[in-house]
Amino acid sequence: MINKTKLALGIAAATLTMAGALVSPQAMAVSKADRVAEAANNKVDALEAQMQAMQAELSRLRAETSRPRSSADAGKVQELDQWMNSVKSAPAKEAPKDHLFSVRGGWMHFNDNRTGTQTLEGANPTFSSDRDASYYGGAIDFNMNNDLFGLMDHTSFGVEFGVEYAQLGNGKANGLAGAAANINQLRINASPKIKFMHGSKFRPWLIPAGLDINIISPPSNAITVLSTGMQFGTGAEYELLKGIVIGADGRYHKAFNSVDGVDTDGFTLGGSVGFKF
Repeated sequence: MINKTKLALGIAAATLTMAGALVSPQAMAVSKADRVAEAANNKVDALEAQMQAMQAELSRLRAETSRPRSSADAGKVQELDQWMNSVKSAPAKEAPKDHLFSVRGGWMHFNDNRTGTQTLEGANPTFSSDRDASYYGGAIDFNMNNDLFGLMDHTSFGVEFGVEYAQLGNGKANGLAGAAANINQLRINASPKIKFMHGSKFRPWLIPAGLDINIISPPSNAITVLSTGMQFGTGAEYELLKGIVIGADGRYHKAFNSVDGVDTDGFTLGGSVGFKF
C-alpha cells in the first residue's frame, strides 16, 4: 500500500514538473507583451499631452487676434485707410511750369547823346545821335526755388538771361555834309530775379543787381567796343491764359566806366509776352 502511494506521489510530481516546464515560456511571453503594451500606452499619453498643449496655444492665439483693438489703434487704421483712398482717387498732378521764355521790347533812354567817329571820305568826322531809341529782344527765366532758400514763403528765386538790340538811328556827321553812320547797341544781361506771390496770377518781381555786357558800334570805323556795367529793375507779370504771361518792367543800366567817351548809362521801359515751360 505504501509503495503504491509513493508511486502515485512520484507520478504526480513528475506531472507537475512537466506542466511547469510547459507553462513557464507562455508566462514569460505574456509578461513581455505586457511591457510592450505599457510602453506604447505611455507614448500615446505623451502625444496626447503634447496635442493638448498645442490646442491650448492655438486657442490663446485665436483669442488674441479676435480681441477688439483699442480706440487709438482703430483710429490710426481708419486714418490710414482714408489716406490710401484719397491717394488712389486723386488725379495725377501736372508737373509745375516755373520757367519762362519771353519776348520783350520797349523804349530806351540814355543819359547822354551817343557820339562816335568813323572814317568817311578820308576824314574822321564825329557822329552823334538822339538819347532815345527803341529796343527788342528776349529773355529766359530759370526758376531755382519758391521759398527764397527757406527765407520767405511764396517767394521765388531765379536767374534771368536776356539779350536786347537797340537801333539808335543814323547819326549825322559833324563837319561833313551828307555823311551818316549806323549807331546801334547789343546788350546781354544775367541777373538774379526775385518773384513774389508764388501761386498767384499776378506776380511782382525785383532785380536787386545784375550784370550787363554792352556791345556798342561805332565809335570808330570797323571797331566794336565792349562795355560792362550793372542793371537794377522791377516789374510785374500776369498770367493772362494758362501758360501765357504778359508783363511790364522798368530798368536802370549803369556802366562801370565810359569806353572811348561812349556812355551807355540810361533806363528802359518795356513790355513782354512770355510762355511758361
